[in-house]
Amino acid sequence: MAGTAHRNTGVEGVEGGVGLTALMVAAARAIETHRHDSLARDVYAEHFVLAAPASAGWPVRMHQVPDGDANPLWGRFARYFGLRTRVLDDFLLQSVHSGGARQVVLLGAGLDSRAFRLDWPCGCVIFEVDREGVLAFKHKVLGGLSATPKAARVPIPIDLRADWVAALTDAGFDAAAPSVWLAEGLLFYLPGAAETYLIDTVDRLSTGGSALAFEVKLDKDLLEFSDSPLYTSTKHQIGIDLLNLFDGEPRPDSAGDLAGKGWSTSVHTPFDFTRRHGRGPLPEQRDALAGNRWVFANKPRP
Repeated sequence: MAGTAHRNTGVEGVEGGVGLTALMVAAARAIETHRHDSLARDVYAEHFVLAAPASAGWPVRMHQVPDGDANPLWGRFARYFGLRTRVLDDFLLQSVHSGGARQVVLLGAGLDSRAFRLDWPCGCVIFEVDREGVLAFKHKVLGGLSATPKAARVPIPIDLRADWVAALTDAGFDAAAPSVWLAEGLLFYLPGAAETYLIDTVDRLSTGGSALAFEVKLDKDLLEFSDSPLYTSTKHQIGIDLLNLFDGEPRPDSAGDLAGKGWSTSVHTPFDFTRRHGRGPLPEQRDALAGNRWVFANKPRP
C-alpha cells in the first residue's frame, strides 16, 4: 500500500494545474531532443511524459504530430521551450564555469533534469526546490531509469509559498558563498507580491559573484493576445488553460528592482536568441510570445 500511495502522490503532483505544465514542457523538450537541428537534448524528458496518465498520449517526437511544425503547440511553442532550455543551460554552465559559483538553486524546478544531463564542474551542488508531489514523481521516474546525477543533487520538497528559505538553509545552502539561481517558467504563476518577495530573498541570500536568470511576461500582452493560436491550441489539444493559470495581477519590475540593488541586468526577447542560434520561434501576428522576456542578472563582487 505504501508503494501505491507514493506512486499516487507523485502522479497527482504533476497532473493538476501548474504541475501539468511541467509535463507540457517535458514533452516539448523530448520533441526538441529528437530534432535533426536540436537546440537542447534531454533524454529523460520523454520518460516523464509517458509515465503520467494525463500525458501518456502526448507526442514526444515530431513525426507523431500530424501537422508538424505548423501545429501551434507542438511546433512553435515546443520550439520556444527548446530554445529556452538551451539559453538557460548555457547561462547556468557559463555562470559556474566563469563565475566560480558552486551552488545552483532551481526555484520551481519541475521536471528539470539539469543535474543529470549537464556537465557540471567538480564540487557543484544542485538544489531543486518544488512541491513534494512533483519531486516524488521525478524521483520515481529517474529512479526507474537508474539515472545518475553529474553533481550533488539536493531535492527540497516545499511549496514556494511556504518557508523555503529555512528549508534551503537546512539542506546546506551557504549564503556566504556565490550561487546561481534559476526561475524558469515560474514567476507569471505567482502573485506580484510573491514575485517581489522571491526576488528580494534571492538578493538577500546572494553574495557578490552570484547570478540569476528568470522569465517574465509584460502585463499588456496577457489579455491583448488571449486569442493567440498558441494559447487556444494548448487549451484545445491538451486541456491546459494557461491564461487561467497565470496570475492576473499587475507585475512588478523585478529587473529594475535588481538593478536598483546593484545587480547588472540584461533583458532579452526570446527572438534575440532565435536570431543568435539561427533557429527557434520568430515574431508573428497576435503573438502570445511577444510579451515574454528573459532576464539575466549578476551581483558584482565587492
